[in-house]
Amino acid sequence: MIAVPDIKIVLVNTSHPGNIGAAARAMKNMGLSSLVLVQPEEFPSGVAVGRAASALDILEHATVVDSLQEAVADCGLVVGTSARSRSLPWPMLSPEQCAEKIVKEQGQNRAALVFGREDAGLTNEELQLCHFHVQIPSDEKYSSLNLAAAVMVLTYELRKAVLNAEAQQESADDEWDQPRATGEQVEHFYEHLEKVLIRVDFHDPDNPRQLMQRLRRLFGRVRIDVMEMNILRGILSNIEHNLKGKD
Repeated sequence: MIAVPDIKIVLVNTSHPGNIGAAARAMKNMGLSSLVLVQPEEFPSGVAVGRAASALDILEHATVVDSLQEAVADCGLVVGTSARSRSLPWPMLSPEQCAEKIVKEQGQNRAALVFGREDAGLTNEELQLCHFHVQIPSDEKYSSLNLAAAVMVLTYELRKAVLNAEAQQESADDEWDQPRATGEQVEHFYEHLEKVLIRVDFHDPDNPRQLMQRLRRLFGRVRIDVMEMNILRGILSNIEHNLKGKD
């Protein structure tokens, strides 16, 4: 039997507590339990409890954090929901592809499925913390989708992917010799990389020209593992060491 993936459902800055409760109910329907709330406007809430029905245990064990970066720090696969195209395109998945990727990598990488604000979604900066974006193909004439409904659609696809994997008797593990770098490790790498690029006069923070965003997109697409991360950090440290010798 294929286990339910170890996945976080992350809701960012949710304004209506009823959506939190309804999202918890959707998670319970699809066999998920890990809910993370990034700066919700109102939580705990009786409204959320009322909408959760029999999913009160998910609300009771929900984690509240101050930033999306903190929410995904231990995740090796982060997928952000996006309702519109961005000026800098990111690897895009359909709901089916998103579910298949999460199921395939279970046991190897903890995953997070990130949902944005009801009125504005995720910011560009928040989407840059994601390895992939997922877009629900709603009708162009009325593309706005309720937050809890979006959670239900994507968690349903995840449930289907689990059942399909069981039926086909396929291995769900991503065969790789090293675990993927976590969100926290990757963020430390980007900080280190930007520091060195500034030091060698390759990057001007006053005129960035999307350099760091494009580098994030590059490494996010590759999704480096822990050993590769250590090699890259070692290269950066060696550059810093040699620069000090020339000062």
